[in-house]
Amino acid sequence: MPDAHPNPRSQAGHSNWTRRQFLKAAACGGAAAAIGYPLARAVWPVSEPSAATFIAAIPGYQQDLRTPILQGLRELAFSSTSVRGKRVLLKPNLVEPHRHAAHINTHPLIIQAAAEAFLVLGAASVTVAEGAGHRRDAYMVLEESGLADALYEDRIPFVDLNNADVSRVPNRGGRSRLGELYLPQDVLAADLVVSIAKMKTHHWVGATLSMKNLFGVMPGSVYGWPKNVLHWAGITQAILDITATVRPTLAIVDGIVGMEGDGPIMGTPVASHVLVMGANPPAVDATCARIMGINPLKIDYLKAASGWLGTVREKNIQQRGEQLASVRRDFLLMDSIPAQAGLRAG
Repeated sequence: MPDAHPNPRSQAGHSNWTRRQFLKAAACGGAAAAIGYPLARAVWPVSEPSAATFIAAIPGYQQDLRTPILQGLRELAFSSTSVRGKRVLLKPNLVEPHRHAAHINTHPLIIQAAAEAFLVLGAASVTVAEGAGHRRDAYMVLEESGLADALYEDRIPFVDLNNADVSRVPNRGGRSRLGELYLPQDVLAADLVVSIAKMKTHHWVGATLSMKNLFGVMPGSVYGWPKNVLHWAGITQAILDITATVRPTLAIVDGIVGMEGDGPIMGTPVASHVLVMGANPPAVDATCARIMGINPLKIDYLKAASGWLGTVREKNIQQRGEQLASVRRDFLLMDSIPAQAGLRAG
């Protein structure tokens, strides 16, 4: 594949700026550029009989990560033709600012590799955006998680979605009592929204993957910390509503080191050495669940999404890359946590 953008680091200038100056200025620029755009990605299907997912086996974060992501994009029919000139927004999972705890946040090197992959395919711009659920100082989260180093190295701008300008849009899911949703204009303006999640068990919904990761697009200035309004509306229902409304273009789940037990914060590291990708979030999350030894039809939001937002049934998922059985690594589930009891796959 030719390098449509051979030097990813050339996206932005200001080589003499400090890291914090760059990140703050880039965030302001991204918000201003977003104003006035309508809800994007209206062609995303609300149902599909089948979907493809790609699994890459990756020993660790110090490996070449850009190559398997590019391979996955090719397997999923993302090419320079479909990416060139597009505005890409990468939404990682940043829960707590722990630089040396690889099981909590999406690893910075995964985010950096994904950004470089889209730039190689000719994306007009790549922005990383997150509305961290527990911390109000987004730049402290960036620094302490190690993501600031990766973004500054490639001159990738960051947007704090918790404090971004928002627009009111219809709730296309209609599963919660939230009649409308307030979404950041940066999200609405993006041509391609990519959920880059972490593979983790979860205290309240069993597992948190690419769909649950979309809670982070909801601004804390509207929905509180840690997105309390969404919890009151029903976590399962809110996951479905946000996924149906945002309509992400791609899901990437970092399972090289995941979290098992009492996730998404208090659990312990588990190395499953996988990266899972796909254009349909329910199919991606179902594949991840099976890798974790979980029956996806026992997870309420995946069961509800199946046949509506996509498919979770194994017979309808075209598996590419590694075979699922070869990478399965049963995550610890805690029967003392109601949401995890009875999830184990046969």
